[in-house]
Amino acid sequence: MSITALNSLDAGTIVQLILRGFQRHYTLFQALTQEVAEHFSKGRWQGIQKVSMARISCYDERVAETTQLLRKRMPTDDLDEALWRQVRLSYQQCLQFHPQAELAETFYNSVFCRLFERRYFNNDYIFVASTLADAIPLPLESEFRSYFPVVDGIANSLRKIIADSGLSNAFLDLTDDIKRLREAFMGRTLEADLAAHELRIDVLKAPFYRNKAAYIVGRIVTANRVYPVIVPILRRQDGQLFLDALITDAAQMAIIFGFARSYFFVDTRAPSALVRFLKQLMPNKTLAELYAAIGFHKQGKTEFYRQFLQHLQSTDELVVNAPGTKGLVMSVFTLPSFPYVFKVINDRFGHSKQIDRDTVIKRYRMVKQHDRVGRMADTLEFTDVAIPKQRFAPELLAELQQHAAMSLCYEDDLVVIRQLFVERRMIPLNVYLSYASQEDICAVMNDYGQALKDMLAANIFPGDMLLKNFGVTRQRRVVFYDYDEVRYLTDMQFRDIPEAQDDHQRYADEPWYTVGPDDVFPQQLATFALTDSNLRELFRANHAELLSAAYWQQQQQDIRAGQVADVFPYPQTLRFKRDA
Repeated sequence: MSITALNSLDAGTIVQLILRGFQRHYTLFQALTQEVAEHFSKGRWQGIQKVSMARISCYDERVAETTQLLRKRMPTDDLDEALWRQVRLSYQQCLQFHPQAELAETFYNSVFCRLFERRYFNNDYIFVASTLADAIPLPLESEFRSYFPVVDGIANSLRKIIADSGLSNAFLDLTDDIKRLREAFMGRTLEADLAAHELRIDVLKAPFYRNKAAYIVGRIVTANRVYPVIVPILRRQDGQLFLDALITDAAQMAIIFGFARSYFFVDTRAPSALVRFLKQLMPNKTLAELYAAIGFHKQGKTEFYRQFLQHLQSTDELVVNAPGTKGLVMSVFTLPSFPYVFKVINDRFGHSKQIDRDTVIKRYRMVKQHDRVGRMADTLEFTDVAIPKQRFAPELLAELQQHAAMSLCYEDDLVVIRQLFVERRMIPLNVYLSYASQEDICAVMNDYGQALKDMLAANIFPGDMLLKNFGVTRQRRVVFYDYDEVRYLTDMQFRDIPEAQDDHQRYADEPWYTVGPDDVFPQQLATFALTDSNLRELFRANHAELLSAAYWQQQQQDIRAGQVADVFPYPQTLRFKRDA
């Protein structure tokens, strides 16, 4: 029996069912943003963390609902090719003036790919390439407001910006904060004496929320250049707000929107316009990174995959092993001119790894849902990724077949990877230290210790703290990227190594004291992770407390008491100075 035999499930009906599923998703998605705004106004930081976790699964839940609804009304799992070509065409026509058209395309793809086999995942049935490239773009002005100091004066324009942000709390001293803003801008720009008639200020309509801050994002336009602007707004314990800093540097803005941070919450009706605005301020950011940064991580995956396919077509390079020490759990490879690494779970891990495949997957997804505090790389998870066999270096394909055969299958001239994790490529920390200058070594070793502290404050125990499991970004920030041993900090038992009572204990090959499965001895960090004595001394000079169980135990106590640590995504030197 053909699907077309059911009058109730013609192409138009299918299109409307999928569109309604998407609209339900988007409505709920935006409602979560409004919930976060309320949590911010009340200082309910743990509430923001819970909503952040819930939002990650929101998309898959709505796709599952829509898929289930269609399956109930489809008499067969077989694809009616003529029908679904018509569905795709009709769906495309419905998106011509849709304010979230690109997201609706991705939602359609997700539903279709759950319904049918991988062999139908081509442009006849899904949107492998977006149809929106030639469509009339949504106006950027739909997402920002412009302010004209020549009319209102600079101070009043800044007051209007704050008033229009929708932040309901009273400010501690807005007049003083605006004075600080003006002084900071004049002190950092090449145009120190700008008059009111010499600039325009464009500001995105809605604040960006993340962790314990709200951010006003925009730009200052002068005759000579455009300055990106971010103003973080923090909340005191008494509920009053204050402006904390002014960021006008594009590189620093890129760090705030970086791949190692949690996703923002921002109310937007036209995401494509908002992303285009952001890309003007951060031209080195990809569409994939920007969509992910504002919470549309599924759209980020779609944009990434299109970017990858385009890159494959633009080069004859082979996919090769990624630089760095080979791991036991993952096989890691890369395309040299493409700034990402691809990770496939090995079939066997070796005796030292007391985990299985499902545990590895759960831990990678755990980090996805958690506050990454700028120290843990975002991971894109894909299934059934097809790459032409000829694009693999022969030695890499042989290694994958030897170590990760369960994750591979072959279709004609394609290698299909059943489950693939993708991360931004960084220089492994141990590799970086092998050639860096002494000044850079000091800086990144200090940042390695700070990375550990930031993760602990976020209730993350990295597990394997070897230098090879951390990377160095373009901004020389140390970021963790190997999650197979990640646990919640509060699940662990931190102990100091008991003092040996005699030479037999002192020189024993094995620990003479009991060691439980969740026991951790921070003193061993210096022994096993920092085998080089020079690195060990650099670490001790700035982070000696990390070698004591007491520090880790205190972090656990703070977390259990409901404390949410302040982790600033911008340098402390940029924060406005205030009287104590």
